[in-house]
Amino acid sequence: MSRPRIVIVGAGFAGYRTARTLSRLTRHQADITLLNPTDYFLYQPLLPQVAAGILEPRRVTVSLSGSLPRVRLVLGEADGIDLDAHTVRYTGPEGGEGTLPFDRLVLAAGSVNKLLPIPGVAEHAHGFRGLPEALYLRDHVTRQVELAAATRDREECAARCTFVVVGAGYTGTEVAAHGAMYTDAQVRRHPMRTGMRPRWMLLDVAPRVLPEMDERLSRTADGVLRQRGVDVRMGTSVKEATHDGVVLTDGTTVDTRTLVWCVGVRPDPLVESLGLPMESGRLLVDPHLQVPGRPELFACGDVAAVPDLTRPGQFTPMTAQHAWRHGKVCAQNVAASLGVGERRPYRHRDLGFVVDLGGAKAAANPLGLPMSGPAAGAVTRGYHLAAMPGNRVRVAADWVLDAVLPRQAVQLGLVRSWSVPLESASPEVARVPGRPERRGEDEAPAAGSGRAPGRRGEHEAPAEGSRGAPGGGARGKVPEGPDGKQQAGGEPGKKRQGAEPAKSQPGGESARQQSDGEPGKKQPDGEPAKDQPGGEPGKKRQGTEPAKSQPGTEPAKNQPGGEPARNQPGAEPAKNQPGAEPAKNQPRTPRAAGKPRPPGKADRPGQARKTSRAAGASRSARPPADPGPEPPENQPAPGPDIAPGPVKRTDGRTAEGDS
Repeated sequence: MSRPRIVIVGAGFAGYRTARTLSRLTRHQADITLLNPTDYFLYQPLLPQVAAGILEPRRVTVSLSGSLPRVRLVLGEADGIDLDAHTVRYTGPEGGEGTLPFDRLVLAAGSVNKLLPIPGVAEHAHGFRGLPEALYLRDHVTRQVELAAATRDREECAARCTFVVVGAGYTGTEVAAHGAMYTDAQVRRHPMRTGMRPRWMLLDVAPRVLPEMDERLSRTADGVLRQRGVDVRMGTSVKEATHDGVVLTDGTTVDTRTLVWCVGVRPDPLVESLGLPMESGRLLVDPHLQVPGRPELFACGDVAAVPDLTRPGQFTPMTAQHAWRHGKVCAQNVAASLGVGERRPYRHRDLGFVVDLGGAKAAANPLGLPMSGPAAGAVTRGYHLAAMPGNRVRVAADWVLDAVLPRQAVQLGLVRSWSVPLESASPEVARVPGRPERRGEDEAPAAGSGRAPGRRGEHEAPAEGSRGAPGGGARGKVPEGPDGKQQAGGEPGKKRQGAEPAKSQPGGESARQQSDGEPGKKQPDGEPAKDQPGGEPGKKRQGTEPAKSQPGTEPAKNQPGGEPARNQPGAEPAKNQPGAEPAKNQPRTPRAAGKPRPPGKADRPGQARKTSRAAGASRSARPPADPGPEPPENQPAPGPDIAPGPVKRTDGRTAEGDS
């Protein structure tokens, strides 16, 4: 008889605890598979210390394969669940797709950033849910302080060293408290030329800081923040966000390059596609964490609406404390459904909360006892060490070193702005340019397919020059080729209106410039991209006859943007040059220079092509310029690693783009 198959989706607090407990209870009597985008469990409460440079990133991560020896780890993101066929469809980190069959399924996918319909927030703000976002914020804050210290412009200095945090809950309060200490330490070692100091702002529509906690702890946190110079504004939020600043709901405009979004979280959108009863975006379960009518389906953590037996009629809040204990009870009930042990309902009363405010200060109420100052700081760090499933010694060692040594304020540049968008359905994974797209991402999800809304285009990278989050990061998409796939390579280039997008060659070598000034990309097989110099012009669009002196038409003589001499960018290439007519005694290519275009490529009346004009291009219509003398036939062709460079014009003038 085959062993039952258990699939756990997600390795957060709930999923990790479920896998660890099930591994101990079943003891090789079941096949346990853990599906997760990363190979580590992340202890999120210590992320603000990673952003502030206190802890190294690996200190807050625990290896899944190293700590779960009897659990099979599958890297990937769940795309859909077929409850009737008992399968989970997923996409791997390199674009491969797979299917996992199950007899028992545990949904513990966690949560993502909560978005509000505020103009500009999705484009210019960053969340704080995953390790990539913490690493980006650390680099970004360090860079802004360094740039502010180097400038003599007071307005630019003020904008760069102003940091706005929206959301005065646990995460937002800790980010503002640690961030203020981090930037103050930087400025003490490297004062700014303008004499200004960093400014942190904490905004929230709530009437006080930490509205979830006791009012005495809220006053403690508020006092610590104000003592460190944090501008705490309650009853205020962001009305609009731009690249250069934010407009607040009270009408104030704040110039800033940093907007950190800590408003809250929402359940992973994967559960919305199951078509099962929901409660405030969470999957409704019974006190045994089992979905009614689906004996094979369990849910726990932030995606599950678990009845709170200590408060009848309410559900347990979306906190790490509840998610960790959900996992243990869920594992026991899954094992009981397989004949191991007995079922038990979930019942837990909050034991209190701790908020680390940096240094020796914190706010805590263990077992309902309010505490502040160094005593609360000791309790807070002791609780984190006890709650972490690993790396306790390393975390304690970093705390000791931070107390006696200055922090290193360096930016590593490992995570770019567009890699951590706010609207990401997987904040724990940074976007990577050139990652293969999932099949059917651009298609609408079929009914009952289980495809999660909001996951489309998750691995798309931005277009170069697009306006991104504060700090100069860009956001957008990698240009797509005719087959709809993303292009691999270095910095993505813009698509041009009315023309086919350029493609990129392997090796990341810079391509020739397009007519709109953005770098084009070469094709993988070495053929020049369409509408590139030396390449085959793209097809013209329906419309009027193209005006001369426009890109793709016959340019005017001796006009800027007209037909330059041979061997010039945009001109007819010289012999023995890439894309040119081959020299004598050389095999001729099918599209040698001077040959008529193949059928379908010729200009036809009533057609035109719209592209961006090159700088200084003229619209005058004149006869084509004299191509000039032919270059020597024995001119050597450039080698594979040498790009053909521009040469002087035959008329003695320097053409635009000559170097």
